[in-house]
Amino acid sequence: MNIQGHAALVTGGGSGLGEATARELARLGAKVAVLDVNLDNAKRVASEINGIACHCDITNTDSLQAAMDAATAAHGPARILMNIAGIGSAKRVVGKDGSAAPLEDFAKVINVNLIGTYNASRLFAAACAKLDPLEDGERGVMVFTASVAAFDGQVGQQAYSASKGGLVGMTLPMARDLAQHGIRVCTIAPGLFSTPLMRTLPEPVQASLAASIPFPPRLGKPEEFASLAAYIVTNTHLNGEVIRLDGALRMAPR
Repeated sequence: MNIQGHAALVTGGGSGLGEATARELARLGAKVAVLDVNLDNAKRVASEINGIACHCDITNTDSLQAAMDAATAAHGPARILMNIAGIGSAKRVVGKDGSAAPLEDFAKVINVNLIGTYNASRLFAAACAKLDPLEDGERGVMVFTASVAAFDGQVGQQAYSASKGGLVGMTLPMARDLAQHGIRVCTIAPGLFSTPLMRTLPEPVQASLAASIPFPPRLGKPEEFASLAAYIVTNTHLNGEVIRLDGALRMAPR
């Protein structure tokens, strides 16, 4: 799909990997809607890329549908969905005091990262399936954001790894399901990236993490994630695939 002129939705577009992706899509000529639970961040990014900002909680269908409706009113029906919104967590199953990890924490991460992504995807797909087909019969494309933790999660990452592993497992069946509608589905599994959350860590910690990456021995740049996300849109034969973007990193147990 040629990105130029098409409407795109970016969840979590107000910061980090989502912000970089929103900026890259806009640079390539897309009409971008920045969807984020933090409306101030979404407005900041949208104002700089001539897009639209929409408050959006991907776990809430009414909030999500309202954001999508606002984006459609401003830019027309979207053919591109970047699912980048997500949260992290680190809880040992048995704490230092011997107590079991809180179930609420596990459920929240699954709800946001996995169920929230499915929620956005199902609503996008239902709308996209009604659009006229483009070249090759394509109507749209969506990208999930997993993590290398889906494959080699560390101690305490049970909830996070399960949520990202769920996205990996959902990729192929979703692609097969939506093939009849001409909608492609791919997933990016990033490694260690220089995001606002990462930059809150002390410099020595960031340096140590960067040194664990075989090559290049540095943290990934959000622009590199955005570049791959945009490439997936443009290469119509990419479908049902999970792509690791990690500099050959394999996470240690801790």
